[in-house]
Amino acid sequence: MLDTKALSEKPYKQQLCTRDKEHYEMIRQSPDTAPQAEKVQIELIRESSISKRVSKVWSLSQTTRYLSRRAIQRANPFLSEREVDLAFVANHYGQNLAECLRLYMEHKQL
Repeated sequence: MLDTKALSEKPYKQQLCTRDKEHYEMIRQSPDTAPQAEKVQIELIRESSISKRVSKVWSLSQTTRYLSRRAIQRANPFLSEREVDLAFVANHYGQNLAECLRLYMEHKQL
């Protein structure tokens, strides 16, 4: 269980080197989030299981892909689904790979 009172009493540090027990200030990740709220968020992530963390990462990745494709579709409403796929590949992985994929798809009649 998350002890929020203990979080406010402990210095907010991350142990980076266990061999010599050196400690460094943890770098803030969210400039638009209050430091105390960020501490609670990080503690909740640390307490969650590996499967829950992987599930969250997968969900965020899926949402990012969906939003990226949707932005391409909105900016180019005339594109077919295949053209949106190729634009997505070009935006995220480069035009060269997108062109190789286009040629492969044409060859395989996908």
